Amino acid sequence: MNEFKELGLRSEILKVLDEIGFAKPFPIQAEAIPHILKGKDVIGQAHTGTGKTAAFSLPLLHNIDPRVTVQALILVPTRELAIQVTNEIKKFAKYIPVKAVTIYGGQSINVQFQALKHGAHIIVATPGRLIDHVKRGSISLDNVRFVVLDEADKMFDMGFAEDIKFILDLLPEDKQVCLFSATMPAEIFRISERYMKEPQKVLIDSDELSVDTIEQSYLIVDSRDKFEHLCNQLSRKKTQTIIFCATKQRTRKLVMDLQQRGFKANAIHGDLPQSKRDNVMYRFRKGLDDILVATDLASRGIDVPQVGHVINYDVHDDPLVYFHRIGRTARAGSSGVAFTLVSGMDQESFNRVLERTEVPIKCLNKELGIEIKAYEPRRRSYGFARNNRNRFYNKRRSYQHNYYGLQSRW
Repeated sequence: MNEFKELGLRSEILKVLDEIGFAKPFPIQAEAIPHILKGKDVIGQAHTGTGKTAAFSLPLLHNIDPRVTVQALILVPTRELAIQVTNEIKKFAKYIPVKAVTIYGGQSINVQFQALKHGAHIIVATPGRLIDHVKRGSISLDNVRFVVLDEADKMFDMGFAEDIKFILDLLPEDKQVCLFSATMPAEIFRISERYMKEPQKVLIDSDELSVDTIEQSYLIVDSRDKFEHLCNQLSRKKTQTIIFCATKQRTRKLVMDLQQRGFKANAIHGDLPQSKRDNVMYRFRKGLDDILVATDLASRGIDVPQVGHVINYDVHDDPLVYFHRIGRTARAGSSGVAFTLVSGMDQESFNRVLERTEVPIKCLNKELGIEIKAYEPRRRSYGFARNNRNRFYNKRRSYQHNYYGLQSRW
């Protein structure tokens, strides 16, 4: 497939694609769009940043009827991704009279009531807030004939499986279901067996979990030296950067430490109110901040083409998370850099990453003259633990004696 016009999309869509410089479809688009245009259910798998949003939104817009409200539903795991998908649809729908409305928790429900009053053809929503609207009667799903589960693997990871089933059970029988995901956990196939009709499987690069356009490297260091090596890396690569941390507390502390060193950094995590999250993302997209420190859940939906550098400050236990993280750079075929700081206790987790990729990840220790120290897991002293446990029980019994009027031994 050489050009979008060969896919059979309507002229209004082709005009927009030409204006924004989309000439040749990515593999996920070239393979999925023809199936969706024919009304078939589709299970699509491709790496993050390879055009999944266009793969389902372009055929959706091609088939939509502007006379019918709420005929398409797109479910996503996070508010950031909901906003991103809505913006993409609005961009592609420039010459088509359809309206997309974003529904997510954290925003005033009254704001969403007002948006829905003006009519909506496409709803992009997080599951919990959508159910809230359905129960209030502000959204009717009776006319939905096209539904998408975007980043389905993360929705299941976040505990939305029952919410998704609840929503799908409310939809009309005669509907087209498309499911897009970077990975394919078992829950996805259970959903497909129950709600999809002979789905076409479009699996792009399912065996290779990395991308050739990202320069990947790592450095094995003592955990106490991580921050200094991070600052050195940031000084060498002066570009917009996302740094991943394991917890909300780590993001806050790291941002304060970076700001003290003179870096323009900000944090995004699940505890931030929506207005603050919006402001953080606005500053990062506009280049007012060079560094965004994020947790994994908060990063879903961060699509900033200027990001040239991703740093893993903490290594996640799940190797698939690594590949999702580094996909925040090298968006839409551009190039990027991914750097990981591996402390001693992280080495086992990072070895699982090294085993899952065919693209070499360069170790920088020799190049930078940093010795790799042997790491020995701290052994638990069972005798010490047992003695502590006995002291706790003895103390509790002494308290009980005192409570019942008996003489305390302490």
